[in-house]
Amino acid sequence: MSELISGRLRRRVRDRGSEPLITYYDLDSGERTELSGVSFANWVDKTSNLLVDELMIVPEDPVELAVATGHPGHWVTLVWQLACWQVGAVVTLGQPWSAKVLAAGPDQGWISGQNTQVVICSLHPLGLGLPQPPTGGVLDYALEVRGQPDQHAAMPQSGLALAWWDDERQRTQAELINRPVPAAPSRRLLRPSDPWSTTQTALLDPLVGGGSSVIVVGAADDDTVARIAEQEKAERVG
Repeated sequence: MSELISGRLRRRVRDRGSEPLITYYDLDSGERTELSGVSFANWVDKTSNLLVDELMIVPEDPVELAVATGHPGHWVTLVWQLACWQVGAVVTLGQPWSAKVLAAGPDQGWISGQNTQVVICSLHPLGLGLPQPPTGGVLDYALEVRGQPDQHAAMPQSGLALAWWDDERQRTQAELINRPVPAAPSRRLLRPSDPWSTTQTALLDPLVGGGSSVIVVGAADDDTVARIAEQEKAERVG
């Protein structure tokens, strides 16, 4: 297979790079972050360079995304997922003891294996680092990723390589794309739930089938969500 999910992102950047891809609302903090295809790809490339050049990730290495469990719809989580797939790493959930790298949110307790490098994502809306420097060899994602090159010379990955592994499923790179994509609005609004369904709706659907995602987290009643959907010209799904 010549084009995998990272190839779909490149196509999106080439064809419609300036259009919104991910719009993220946190109603508890008041955050609204919008990433075009170009902006999202830049974050993916910087994170890919961090994985390969600093964290020494090679294809088929497991990367435990605890941040996907605690914050399944956060745009940083989606960046990490696609960066893993771009460099051929396996996104794992619930297997921290075997991971080479573990990425977690700032509010998560974490358990890692003896040879696991832990990276904490501040999830700050402006991309700032953690309030206090981490200790014990733990890395601050925001500080580490900031100095990485803006472009990543991605190597071709095998469609047969494992890309996702959780307690319920395993999916290859090819299976991320070779799946039915339901007819969907060009701009879809969702409230994140579990990591896998959120990944499908928020990230895979727009890259495979087109359109963009509006992700809303935090406390909100139906009227608030409906108002956001109207403002964003989005249709609620899920």
